Amino acid sequence: MATLRQTSNSPAAELRTIIVTGASSGIGAYCARALKADGWRVFATTRKPQDIAALEADGIEAFYLDYTEPASIAALVAAVLDRTGGRLDALFNNGAYAQAGAVEDLPVAALKEQFEANFFGWHDLTRRLIPVMRRQGHGRLVHCSSILGLVPVRFRGAYSASKHALEALMLCQRQELAGSGIHVSLIEPGPVKSKIASNGLAWFLRNIDHENSVHRADYAAQMERMRAGGSQSALKPGPEVVHKVLCHALLSRRPRPHYVVTISAKIGAMLKRILPASMLHRLLAKRA
Repeated sequence: MATLRQTSNSPAAELRTIIVTGASSGIGAYCARALKADGWRVFATTRKPQDIAALEADGIEAFYLDYTEPASIAALVAAVLDRTGGRLDALFNNGAYAQAGAVEDLPVAALKEQFEANFFGWHDLTRRLIPVMRRQGHGRLVHCSSILGLVPVRFRGAYSASKHALEALMLCQRQELAGSGIHVSLIEPGPVKSKIASNGLAWFLRNIDHENSVHRADYAAQMERMRAGGSQSALKPGPEVVHKVLCHALLSRRPRPHYVVTISAKIGAMLKRILPASMLHRLLAKRA
């Protein structure tokens, strides 16, 4: 691991600093704690008081953040910069949820909600931190996207669209920040052990009229999978696989634009490169 940069005689100031969003469970919770163990000063965010308390009990500075509330984004940035003296080394945008449902069954309001949480809020937080990183001459912006942003599957249109938009926006920004000392990377995990599938059930039931849909039979199977926490494949790893590539994106002199994580995601990305589009989409339709 790279040696941590020392900036003053204050113990807190000797640590690299990072904001990790969506740290209530899964990837965010694991990475926040693992980065602290690695020697980072971690500012983690979540929405529930009990999750803030759990992070604080582990010695992590925790804050409320809801990507759909611009005031909470502004408050987070102000609080963190106050504690760091106006500096920040890195941001790991991770907090998100997955709205399931066929595109034809998806209300416009539900799609807007998905983009507010998974896209617009990420952009808002990122924009507020770039001036800080420009002034100090360095920074790392890492976004936890998804393989579904590269290879979408049926019944995941809203989530896939939000991640596809994220891919395009942040890759443009990566080019625009060239030479600034600020690096942008995207992590594209496949299925990883987390609560994103089970948490998505409430959004599905709230927004999709599954009983009156032509996809009713397919939805029954989808709901069972969400209740079970998503796919139960033996190839489904834990969030430590994301932490591994996150460390490379944060510390490498040449961080990659893309980090495709998990075997299933790598297979999906490979098939997208080598198969004709019509064949690829037939295969994807069978597995969703």
